Amino acid sequence: MTEDLSSAPITTSATDDGYDLVVVANRLPVDHTVEPDGTTSWRRAPGGLVTAIAPLMEADEGAWVGWAGAADVEHEPFDASGIRCVPVTLSAGEVERYYEGFSNDTLWPLYHDVIAPPKFHRTWWETYQEVNDRFARAAAEVAAPGGVVWVQDYQLQLVPAILRRLRPDLRIGFFNHIPFPPVELFAQLPWRSQVLEGLLGADVVGFQRTADAANFLRAVRRLTARTTRRHHVVVPDADGGTREVRAGAFPISIDSSSFDALARTPEVQARAREIRHELGDPEVIMLGVDRLDYTKGIRHRIKAFGELIEDGTVDVSSVTLVQVASPSRENVGAYMQLREEVEGLVGRINGEVADFGHTAVHYMHHSYPAEEMAALCCAADVMLVTSLRDGMNLVAKEYVAARSDESGVLVLSEFTGAADELARGALLCNPHDIDGLKATMMRAASMPRREMRTRMRRLRKQVLEHDVALWSRTFLDVVRGTSTHADTSLEERHPDSYANVTGAPA
Repeated sequence: MTEDLSSAPITTSATDDGYDLVVVANRLPVDHTVEPDGTTSWRRAPGGLVTAIAPLMEADEGAWVGWAGAADVEHEPFDASGIRCVPVTLSAGEVERYYEGFSNDTLWPLYHDVIAPPKFHRTWWETYQEVNDRFARAAAEVAAPGGVVWVQDYQLQLVPAILRRLRPDLRIGFFNHIPFPPVELFAQLPWRSQVLEGLLGADVVGFQRTADAANFLRAVRRLTARTTRRHHVVVPDADGGTREVRAGAFPISIDSSSFDALARTPEVQARAREIRHELGDPEVIMLGVDRLDYTKGIRHRIKAFGELIEDGTVDVSSVTLVQVASPSRENVGAYMQLREEVEGLVGRINGEVADFGHTAVHYMHHSYPAEEMAALCCAADVMLVTSLRDGMNLVAKEYVAARSDESGVLVLSEFTGAADELARGALLCNPHDIDGLKATMMRAASMPRREMRTRMRRLRKQVLEHDVALWSRTFLDVVRGTSTHADTSLEERHPDSYANVTGAPA
């Protein structure tokens, strides 16, 4: 949701020595915008990470270290909606090499099963190190003695170790929002040891899935001299002793009760009915909502839908597909090529099968506010999440949270983190199997009402009970040493996979 924070009250809850909770992320939770009249303002940034953590930060009035989003622009620290924002300045060259280059053209494809080939450039790596050092120093300056610093995601994997050298008094957590690859793929990275040592600067390294934690621990065993004990890694401490780093799964979620409440509002419900009417009141609306990214399987679902039409299984007068693809990393070549391919595929299908008043695929290449997304979720009979690889996929959970009438079917790729939690209610699919995907889509479109309600009840119970507040509280409790979550609850939730993750006998 876009929110103008330019007039938010200036407040601070920090002691004279700093903030007890500091989040470090690639981006600040707000975007700097320039209005047509030349004035500037800060608006709440879109995205799952901000949605997940901002409520926690507002409640605790902590500090957030991140890049403001514009190159070569310096900003003094400021307060917005109860969060102390500490901007980190990046030059245009650093954005190109650290963010567009190493983060999104090296690490992103490598960590997503090499769906696209990663590029390894030494100049990118050098800039990645320099920028990570800058983020770590900014966090070290604002953290209170003995405070907690929570580092977010793959762009900042070196920050924990740098921060520990600068501030050994801190408790440090790192959370990886994307998958962590098998050691056979991770080993391709020329700087694999440096990345692992960077992560081991944390007290807790969190992942979306137990399989990701397993991959990390195997990489540590294979590629470093560190000793592992089940889900712990033993590392030397600054005082000459040793300390233990925990690795575990902490599946992220959404503010599910808020999204549920938003979807129930008369305005959203009316907009949902309006959307169905604008689409020609079809019997079945299938919906895909993604960033335009090659990991999301957008081409696979559109191809499957097109074949269903060609087969005569689907009639465009009764079934339509709505695909929302929000812009993403438009300066990276692989993303520009993906956009051309998707738009070409949509154009071919519509050109061949659409008729007056009925468009087969409605494709929108832009972002929507939360209210419109909630309305789309309420309007859609089937949500298609066909990611080829996904750390979690919060869209799946948003769809479930919006279905208060217990209708709708979630088709969910087995290669998403969400599949670990939602398998009992969703229809799982392998998006690489186009024939299987087509069959699953048709099963979803024709599911009996009774089965639909049973499945959606299971989904809603999981999503509403395991919300983002529980996720953040659980992770931070483990970082502070006040919880044994990483030791016990993983075994309770996934006993078979947990045994494999930790190396314990299955």
